[in-house]
Amino acid sequence: MASNLDIDMKLLDEALSLGGLRTKKATVNQALREFIARRRQLDALEELGTFEFDPSFDYKAQRAAR
Repeated sequence: MASNLDIDMKLLDEALSLGGLRTKKATVNQALREFIARRRQLDALEELGTFEFDPSFDYKAQRAAR
């Protein structure tokens, strides 16, 4: 699907230089993949503090049971 986007050319040129990719399309796609990965990491970090901690849980015993 073709899209027309008004992209800041200075940013795109810098991304091309830093990323070492050969095309603008590859650079934009990589940037989108990295953006999505970063947002997923941030979401996971936010969830980290929402789990209940069980101080009696013995992970070593769980490993030995395998």
